[in-house]
Parts: sequence; C-alpha cells; structure tokens
Amino acid sequence: MSATLTIVAPTAAAMQALGERLGRALCAGDVLALQGPLGAGKTTFVQGVARGVGVPSSRHVASPTFALVNEHPGRVPLVHADLYRIADPRELDELGLSDAFDRAAVAIEWLDRFPEAAPAERLEIEIAISADGGRRLTLRPIGPRAVALAAALA
Repeated sequence: MSATLTIVAPTAAAMQALGERLGRALCAGDVLALQGPLGAGKTTFVQGVARGVGVPSSRHVASPTFALVNEHPGRVPLVHADLYRIADPRELDELGLSDAFDRAAVAIEWLDRFPEAAPAERLEIEIAISADGGRRLTLRPIGPRAVALAAALA
C-alpha cells in the first residue's frame, strides 16, 4: 500500500470537480471505496465522477441507498453501489458487484462495512467534514492502478 494523500474541498462544487477529474482517469475495473459519515458528500463526489466518465447530463446520479446499485452509461459504465442498508454479508452476492468489477468503473459507498467484499486493488477515499463545513478527502491507494488514480488528483 502506498502513502495516503489528503485533499481539501471547501465546497460541494469543489468535491464534484475533484470527482470529475478522477472520473476522466477511470477505466473498467477501477474501484473506488467511499467512506465517511452520513452527509459527508460521498454521492456528491460520485456525481462528479459520473461527469468525468461521460455519463450524460440528462442522467440523474443519486444515492443508491434504497436501490442499492445503480448503473450509468458513459465512456466507461459506472456502477454506483451503497452498502449502508445491507445487514448480512451474504446479501452482497445478489448485488453482482464482483461481475461489475470486470466491466465497469465501480464506486461503492460504505464498503468499509464489508471489507471481505473489497477487491484486492482499490482506491479508498475517506471523506471527513471539517469544522468550516468543507471536506477533507484522504486517499489510500491499494495496488498500482489505484496509485495511478490517486496521482490523477495530486
């Protein structure tokens, strides 16, 4: 595992801009593991990622909290999953995430709740809320491709 990188995003627009920059670098097989408390901005970040991978602006990218998994078309398909409502790790097989790892870029919120489901290579992005209302993103790349993705934001 490589060193962590911390980036400050003072506004939601800045979060989306960071996500868009990362999205431009994503390829099928890339996995983003988004962590942080409720309201930290995980979905806001993914909205930017969606723009970066070319999801049409007419497509609404929202939190998949109740749907659990949403797939969006783009230059590379984007699978956006939210594991917050999953109670049992056995439910994960039904989501089809392991299949998505091969054919799409995948952004998973709350993957830290089920570390056994995490692919060997991924970019972990922990989002913390700063006292001033901004966000602090800590990127932990795991694997060489994740290191390259983190470098796209450095």
